[in-house]
Amino acid sequence: MATKKKKNYLAVFLGTAAETRKWEKLPAKTRKERELAGLKAWHAWVDQHKKSIVYMGAPLGTTKRVDRKGIANTQNDMGAFTVVQADSHTAAAKIFQDHPHFMIFPGKSVEIMECLEIPGMG
Repeated sequence: MATKKKKNYLAVFLGTAAETRKWEKLPAKTRKERELAGLKAWHAWVDQHKKSIVYMGAPLGTTKRVDRKGIANTQNDMGAFTVVQADSHTAAAKIFQDHPHFMIFPGKSVEIMECLEIPGMG
């Protein structure tokens, strides 16, 4: 019997400028302690889920929008991304429960979307 192929899911880490400003207003010592705790927790999360991580991804920089009018600077809440592999959308989402992005750092949430195949391309 053939095993069900796992699917890829894009996880986008969201946060707002207001949350970042609030984080930056913390006393330097408190912020540093939380940063260290957050990095330790993030590394533990990666270690726990390394078999599911397809591509670690990266933090995201400033945004440009391209449309019929041309190229323009814009803003959004996207801060980073990761690609994971799981048996289902719910299983992929569970990977990010209690993630340090929003449990320790000032992130708002992580949104997980299935990476669908492009029709006629595969």
